[in-house]
Amino acid sequence: MSVGPDPDDVESVTRRAVCAQPRCGRAVVVAIDGPSGAGKTSLAAAVAARLSAPIVHMDSLYPGWDGLAEGVHRLTALVLEPLARGEAPRWRPWDWHGDRWGDPVELGWTSRLVVEGCGSSASPAGELAALRVWMDAPTRLRRRRGIDRDGQTYSPHWERWAAQEQTLFDRDRTRDRAHLVLDTG
Repeated sequence: MSVGPDPDDVESVTRRAVCAQPRCGRAVVVAIDGPSGAGKTSLAAAVAARLSAPIVHMDSLYPGWDGLAEGVHRLTALVLEPLARGEAPRWRPWDWHGDRWGDPVELGWTSRLVVEGCGSSASPAGELAALRVWMDAPTRLRRRRGIDRDGQTYSPHWERWAAQEQTLFDRDRTRDRAHLVLDTG
């Protein structure tokens, strides 16, 4: 059974986002980062609804199970840098079932954007985020959530993905650079 995000967390992130100064041109970007199964997607959906902001899911930017670092690069180059220039971000999302790039999508220019997923606040993308949120929970709980959410298709990839996460998080110190840290355990 899925439990939604803590209403206090939603309120705290929303309040901070409303008060944040733009760092991506004239846009306020909220990056919700952390390891798989921490609750990023649920929180992002609730915050985006409160802000009337679109969401970019990092899952659409990773080129498969070995593409975490490239996903961060794609976020910066294809979404945030165009947004900072006042342009509409455009990218081809990853088709996880077809194991290939999908048809191009375009996000109209927006003054507020929520980006969620592992690596969403990593450098250089993190420097363009007005609010960096880190979410975490104990590993066993996160793994159970991930398998419950994605089914057994995720199970064989868990360790490989977790190793990429840890490498990125250690190198970039994303948790330490967060403006807000939330424990969802």
